[in-house]
Amino acid sequence: MADGHPERRVVDILTGAWQAQALHAAAALAIPDHIHAGHTTAAALAAATDCDKDAVERLMRLLTAIGVFAGTADTGYRLTPAGDLLRTDHARSMRDMALVYGQEFHRAWGAVTAAVRTGTSGFEHAFGVPLREHLATDPPAAARFQRAMNAGNVFFQDVPAVHDFPATGTVVDVAGGAGALLAAVLQARPGLDGILFDIPPVTVFAEESLGRTLDAGRYRTVGGNVFEEVPAGGDVYLLSRVLQDWDDAHCRRLLANIRAAMPAHARLLVVERVVADHGQCLLPLLWDLHLLMAAGGRERTLDGYRTLLGGAGLRLEAVHRLPLETSLLVAAPAKDDK
Repeated sequence: MADGHPERRVVDILTGAWQAQALHAAAALAIPDHIHAGHTTAAALAAATDCDKDAVERLMRLLTAIGVFAGTADTGYRLTPAGDLLRTDHARSMRDMALVYGQEFHRAWGAVTAAVRTGTSGFEHAFGVPLREHLATDPPAAARFQRAMNAGNVFFQDVPAVHDFPATGTVVDVAGGAGALLAAVLQARPGLDGILFDIPPVTVFAEESLGRTLDAGRYRTVGGNVFEEVPAGGDVYLLSRVLQDWDDAHCRRLLANIRAAMPAHARLLVVERVVADHGQCLLPLLWDLHLLMAAGGRERTLDGYRTLLGGAGLRLEAVHRLPLETSLLVAAPAKDDK
């Protein structure tokens, strides 16, 4: 407790959303872009964003206090490393993440009570349709959502460092989105090539994204349904933050399809946040409830993942820690699996 009083602890928790929404406002108004362009005083920012000067100064005062910006209204504001990540043109920009979390996900969390009562997603309560259906009918939102998901992938660069990939062969990224993880692996292992497998609308984003980072001959995209079949014969299969979106029945079907496609020597790498038995790792717990709000999904314990894998003819071989309380689970075909 910040000052020894339980009341302060309650207030700190309750006002946490205000900090998030202030960050969202800065991203929506492109304030980091304007500061980067030289509009650094409160007056200059108000003019650049067409906002009230007093309101801008008060917003910046809060965001400076929590470390997003530095400086003052009169002498000018500067970008901190955190604020710099909200620039649109930053190589690892998190601006779209701030937009999605401050808009769609903020509305979904507004239905948290209804979601807990019914066990169905807060997003569906708030928007009237599931997240996937909403994105399927709104291409700009889908593109922003995909960029937002990519923004949280800072741990992808660590995957080739903690797992011993083969020198040559094929990596199949199952439901791989824009292909950020596949690109990180192929850039670190020049002898490998890759297949990005996802639904056809998503493979369009993947083609654009992979084309910016990899030579055309090193990858191809394949459209399809992960619950029907996945490309066979890969040496390594990637499954990043996919199981979290589905119930156990869908996960077992997906994993069984991957197992059916895997040669005996292949490995499946699963990137997920694992809920610890002691409950002291906060991010997996936050994301677990957030997944209920967003899409009706969930995070699982290590035993939960082990059970899912075992039911599909796979055995958990190793667990590696990644940044942001994320884990890399390595699974192999079960020895007695036919």
